[in-house]
Amino acid sequence: QVQLVESGGGLVQAGASLRLACSASGRTFSSRTMGWFRQAPGKEREFVAGISWRGTTTSYADSVKGRFTISRDNNKTTVYLQMNSLIPEDTAVYYCAARGAYLSDLRGSYNYWGQGTEVTVSS
Repeated sequence: QVQLVESGGGLVQAGASLRLACSASGRTFSSRTMGWFRQAPGKEREFVAGISWRGTTTSYADSVKGRFTISRDNNKTTVYLQMNSLIPEDTAVYYCAARGAYLSDLRGSYNYWGQGTEVTVSS
């Protein structure tokens, strides 16, 4: 079992940066792929970024490439999402998720989810 708790959301102006963190409990964190998803009002939850269990492979949605960076610290059982150059379209609830060993951008392949942290970007 893996429990995930997100933090770091907030209200910022366009162009600002935020760093989200997801703290995980459970002994299997270091063997799991971790992902960040987001869900804007009235829209489906979508993949944002993922990182392999070793942290050597990452994947990003086209909409955030070059602006967001995912990283992890297995010693601290924490995964991060550094978000730079934020735009109003990034406004959403951001969720941390965990799955098995292999990197995937498929929402349905993730087994564990956090409660989410809200990010609002004003213009």
